[in-house]
Order: sequence, then C-alpha cells, then structure tokens
Amino acid sequence: MLGSLPGDASLAARQYYAHSTNQFWRLLGGVIGEELHGLDYASRLERLAAHRIGLWDVIASAARSGSLDQAIRQAEHNRIDHLLRDFPDLRAIAFNGATAASAGRRLIGNAPRGLTLIDLPSSSAANTQPFGDKAAIWAQLRDFVQP
Repeated sequence: MLGSLPGDASLAARQYYAHSTNQFWRLLGGVIGEELHGLDYASRLERLAAHRIGLWDVIASAARSGSLDQAIRQAEHNRIDHLLRDFPDLRAIAFNGATAASAGRRLIGNAPRGLTLIDLPSSSAANTQPFGDKAAIWAQLRDFVQP
C-alpha cells in the first residue's frame, strides 16, 4: 500500500493513518476480514505483516501547509525502484488516493510483468465518497492478500 505523504496527525503520532476520521484501518480491515480499527498501532502492523501487506509513501518529503495532498509542494519521492528490487515477489501495489497513484505510476513507469497496479479512492475523510462505495473498490485487494 502506497500513500502520498502522511498528514499532520500521522506525523505527530509517528503512525500511518493516525487521524481519527481517516478510514484506512476500517477499509483495510474489511479487505482482510479483521477488525483493525480497534487495535493499537503495533497490533495493526503485526496483522498487516501476517497478511504480507506493507505500508509506505510515494513522497519522502515535501513542503506542505496542513494535511491536504493539494497543498504538497517541492515533493521528493521515495525510491520506488528499490521497492521493486527488494521485493521481487511483489504481486500488487495499491495506491491510496489520486496523488499517490499519479506520482507512483509515473515513478514505476511500465509495471514489471506480474505486478498489478491498483488505484484506490483515498481513505481520507476529505474524500467524501460514501464509505460503502470506497469499501467496494478496496475489496479488489482481496485477490492479492495472503490469508
């Protein structure tokens, strides 16, 4: 799972998707069939690791006022090529939101054979798409998750 850049609440907590209104943990919990939202952060990460799901960001650093992706300026990107090199058995990369998808797809270029790229609606509360609609799209990740 690749996001764009952690928001202010996540940076302050030093945890991915820490803002209380972000739907990430509920959405991904639905994908793997486990209640992640109520767990502490370390337990959440353990459950993701058990399903062979990793979290990272397309953007390593940037100037930004607030937490909205639209405010990102002077972005420096993570080395996605290293992700592909270091995890040769990677089957899919899912992008959480349009900013992550746009930058991530540009960095990856032509996806290596056997790698599926998946654009997901942002889990952020700033994306006002109904939760059920988001969950239906996120459900496609089930094909790539280890039981």
